[in-house]
Amino acid sequence: MPDIRIARSGRDWSWRASELILQTSEQAIRDHGRCLIALAGGSTPKTLYEAWCQPEWKPQFDWNHITFLFGDERCVPPTHPESNYAMAEATLFHPLSIRPASIHRMEGERQDQVAAARDYEARLRTLTNSPVPDFPQLDLVLLGLGDDGHTASLFPGTEALQDRIRAVTVGHAPKGVPLRLTLTLGVINRATMVLFLVTGAGKASVVRAVLEPGTVEEEALPAAMVKPEPGRLIWMLDHAAAAQLTRGN
Repeated sequence: MPDIRIARSGRDWSWRASELILQTSEQAIRDHGRCLIALAGGSTPKTLYEAWCQPEWKPQFDWNHITFLFGDERCVPPTHPESNYAMAEATLFHPLSIRPASIHRMEGERQDQVAAARDYEARLRTLTNSPVPDFPQLDLVLLGLGDDGHTASLFPGTEALQDRIRAVTVGHAPKGVPLRLTLTLGVINRATMVLFLVTGAGKASVVRAVLEPGTVEEEALPAAMVKPEPGRLIWMLDHAAAAQLTRGN
């Protein structure tokens, strides 16, 4: 069962999410000397990254022992306004002077997306010492939630959602930039912790659909297929995103 946490909007939400991520990173560094974090794109994670650069959080994290990866990336150049890397570079990496060696971006600009996905998988396997057929294990995967229930670039009814072999694959989006690189459920569901970051009233109905499943098929809501074992699954919501939950939440 997911651990559902609800905070007030704004500073309270970002504070509680940052506190949780700080604890997770500290534990990973104690356990094996580093923390592997897969970042998410979108406006909600952006708010969080900006908070980490503020005086109350910047000195608390051991940035030299955190390695940054990506959960997905649009197939655009790294300077493109739609690039998840570009957003993270502007809001997190540059302000914190993160070492380039600690950043592993997906090369969405490559013409051969299949090769780009294969190479990123090879990088993950090298970082985690995970031979095939094992899936790489990350310490923390940050995820957002789309209005259609997608997460990372795993969209309803797409081949990427069904991939049970590869760790990284090519995803297809129904709108926006059509081609994406994305972690598969195999990697996401092997993470030590998966943290959904969801805010705003516009996400309330899909939050309820995912967390209080009813007549909707699970595969119609990719976020509902995120079930890390034996890792932890936490949903960090604000009051607006949680407004339609009814089951004792």
